Amino acid sequence: MTNPAPTPADPESLVIIGSGPAAWTAAIYAARAQLNPLVYEGEPGREMIPGGQLMYTTDIENFPGFPEGIDGQEIMARMRTQAERFGTRIITENITKVDLSSRPFTLTPSYGPPAKARTVIVATGARAIWLNVPNEQRLAQAGLGVSACAVCDGALPIFRQKVLAVVGGGDSAMEEATYLTKFASEVVIIHRRDSFRASKVMVDRALSNPKIRVEWNTEVTEVLGIDEITGVRLRNIETGAVSDLAVGGLFIAIGHTPNTAFLDGQLETSPKGYIMTPTPWRTETNVAGVFAAGDVIDDYYRQAVTSAGTGCMAALDAERWLAHHDDGPLQSPVLETAESSIGRAGE
Repeated sequence: MTNPAPTPADPESLVIIGSGPAAWTAAIYAARAQLNPLVYEGEPGREMIPGGQLMYTTDIENFPGFPEGIDGQEIMARMRTQAERFGTRIITENITKVDLSSRPFTLTPSYGPPAKARTVIVATGARAIWLNVPNEQRLAQAGLGVSACAVCDGALPIFRQKVLAVVGGGDSAMEEATYLTKFASEVVIIHRRDSFRASKVMVDRALSNPKIRVEWNTEVTEVLGIDEITGVRLRNIETGAVSDLAVGGLFIAIGHTPNTAFLDGQLETSPKGYIMTPTPWRTETNVAGVFAAGDVIDDYYRQAVTSAGTGCMAALDAERWLAHHDDGPLQSPVLETAESSIGRAGE
């Protein structure tokens, strides 16, 4: 559903920006705490759509509670419906600009009027960096053998006992290649250079695995296949020679970009752009009353279940903050640990 944005004279208690597992989990908890949350779920675009990266995943087999697995779009629709059930209001627009310099905070959406908020949860996620070669996105979005997450998808039956390719040269690529050896007949790492930038321990672990081999000085120029991936077209950087490699799966491991540009540097971020949460096991940012959850704070795990967990934490932190603060100083204090009305088991 779509609701009118709040007026400046009527600030929201909590606005959640995003629509992945972290955002919807935060909305469920906040709505049950009667915070009447407003969610800006985003709008369809070339790189991201409401629901986040799981909208491009056809089979999820590692989310607890679904022993037979579940389609990515279905689980996101269920999360959204559950949030709505408890009264969450949803606007299908992006937040393009924020002003966190004064209270209440001001959030500017794509088309509607600005919204005012006492607290904000940023759960905008991160998007995978793709190769942007022909046929890559078509096969990735249809779940036909191209993925940006080996841990998410590598154990699926479609990849078992097949030759799988991993593109990348960092620690993530080494980790994903090593992980895939549990299921593949062979794993081929495709790398543009003649050495990896990954740490020595990760490189040694990968190269010592008999199932892994490397295509050095090589780039993917096209993904092959119609109803499913059948191979990749390769070009040798040094010689220009073109060849085809038959594979049953392609995993892109060249990094992620957190969706934080709209913040315009108002929240502290890591060198890679991920929002920092200074207090361990808390989701509050360097601006008091602003919290962050999901992949936008996580460059390590990047799983749906961990995102959902931090979404729960952010809602609890926001609820506690609202219970114990009015419009206090903008500098973030250490969060208090008072009991939350939504944190007790069974409620």
